Amino acid sequence: MGIRSINKMVLPAELRSILLSDDIEIITPETREELMELALGGPDNETFDVNFEVKGKGLVREAYVARCKNGVVINFDDMNMRRRDPDAMVIADDLPTDKVTHTERFGVPFDQIRLETFEWLKSQKALICMPFLAGNDEMGLGYASLLVAPANAAFFAVMLADLQGFLPKKKIPNFYRPRAVVYLAPPFRHIYYEGKQVVVHNRLYEMHEVFAYNLYPGPSAKKGIYSVLLNMGEQEGWITLHASTVKIITPYELTVTIMHEGASGGGKSEMNEQFHRQRDGRLLLGTNIVTGEKILLTMMDACELKPVTDDMALCHPSLQRSGNKLVVADAEDGWFLRVNHITQYGTEPELEKQTIHPGQPLIFLNMDGTPGSTCLIWEPVMDAPGKPCPNPRLIMPRHLFNGVEEGAVEVDVRSFGIRTPPTTRENPGYGIVGMMHVLPPALAWLWRLVAPRGHANPSIMDSDGMQSEGVGSYWPFATGKMVDQANLLLEQIMRTLSTRYLLIPNQHIGAYYVGFAGQWATREFIARRGGVRFKREALTESRCPLLGYALQSMRIDGTQIPKAFLQVDQQPEVGIEGYDAGAEILTAFFKQEVKKFLTPELLPLGRRIIDTCLNNGGISDYFTLIPKL
Repeated sequence: MGIRSINKMVLPAELRSILLSDDIEIITPETREELMELALGGPDNETFDVNFEVKGKGLVREAYVARCKNGVVINFDDMNMRRRDPDAMVIADDLPTDKVTHTERFGVPFDQIRLETFEWLKSQKALICMPFLAGNDEMGLGYASLLVAPANAAFFAVMLADLQGFLPKKKIPNFYRPRAVVYLAPPFRHIYYEGKQVVVHNRLYEMHEVFAYNLYPGPSAKKGIYSVLLNMGEQEGWITLHASTVKIITPYELTVTIMHEGASGGGKSEMNEQFHRQRDGRLLLGTNIVTGEKILLTMMDACELKPVTDDMALCHPSLQRSGNKLVVADAEDGWFLRVNHITQYGTEPELEKQTIHPGQPLIFLNMDGTPGSTCLIWEPVMDAPGKPCPNPRLIMPRHLFNGVEEGAVEVDVRSFGIRTPPTTRENPGYGIVGMMHVLPPALAWLWRLVAPRGHANPSIMDSDGMQSEGVGSYWPFATGKMVDQANLLLEQIMRTLSTRYLLIPNQHIGAYYVGFAGQWATREFIARRGGVRFKREALTESRCPLLGYALQSMRIDGTQIPKAFLQVDQQPEVGIEGYDAGAEILTAFFKQEVKKFLTPELLPLGRRIIDTCLNNGGISDYFTLIPKL
């Protein structure tokens, strides 16, 4: 990189001392191809072991890299590195936070480990120093950032470059001042953190430091940058929502834009997918787990999908237009796609084609990639014999997608996804959510406070029982106070009252296994009717007030959807008894979670909404609090 290039940047003294250390080669890439060759240890290598010396353990292989015809495949020896650990984040600073601090969790302050990390980086033969812009540079919302990583972990730099873009060395502007720096030091997870995934956030007043002590990108290159954006937004009064967004063009030339929020596994990426057809072209809507009955839906013409965001939606005030709909733009340059639902050839032909014959070599994770072969996304690596890894991933640069919508878009409908378990009278659960429910804005806010993680989550390590993902469903990545995010969400809802709200389950609707088919059918339905403005007689109050309004009927392309899919208490396998038992589970969980927000900092309207929940309020009570539907 050279002293001249370093001197173009405005860097803190500690970082300058690392980059100006004697005998270290500093690599600032000019091209992605350069990074890809580094990831394999050289242009002629077919495989590369990512090894590090660890005090007390000797040489440890953290990951292994294979060159395939369609990209580079990364796998991890440690099975615990193949999914995001929800407890990976710790906070090192003394700024306000509800998250666990380094001292609380590990019994010691972070200061000394931070200095040791710097010394370890100085000891490396070569470091990658890669500037990038976190957020959306094209919309003028990119925050100057920097990655400092050992060169033998170059695949991590490629992943970050694909997710957020990067600035080639020749395009680094004078006086480049990073607002965030990611330091990568994998051996420290063994030395100080019992081999676990740990990402330490140190919020300085002029810089957000992210210390990534493991190589799985989920909590660092992906969600670590999300944390940076949430921290910037918390300081400036805006949010990056955990959401996919898609502009839908119907066969009748209607256009509707849906933003789908929710915890990992809640159907965000799937909202951007075409529905998966059976061999005869129909959609298998659901299979009854008791009787084996199958409900199939004929849709001759699917809507055209123009994806906008996959996981991170910037809601910056500068994007807002004269109307009162929410406006969003993508916060990523590439999308971290989970493909565990693609189990065989032909499941999702368009994505399969894009990954087998990509416009550029791709990055694949947790897949069975043999050097020199074509990596196939339906062949995950095995966690154990006969047990495939549930989290196969790939990074798809945004520009490689067909039909991606550029720029900012107005959101007509905000839906919230939840993974729901099978529910019957004999085994009641919270799978009482119908195919779609219309929520008053106050209830929509409550769902974003509680954000249930849901049933059988494939993306993270612990997914047993009903748990909360935390406020906004992005809370695992936020570094500050829950109540501050709750207030930001409520203020956002109040400013954008022309955007409507839905609740959409996946996996199960009562006794029916649906996967994501119910979500896809709902998307087609609301697009074909131009949104979710319903006459009052088309809706009925759900037996469980937390579910808002259910539909009286639904017809898609001339096919009537069984009422049991809309109102789960109508299913004979569930009935009133099973439904009400599930409603008790859901209600008790909501009451448990919303109490956490009753602090003096909560907005008065938010307190009234929570009090309504705690006092078993009805749907009309929520509607009255924010009267817009």
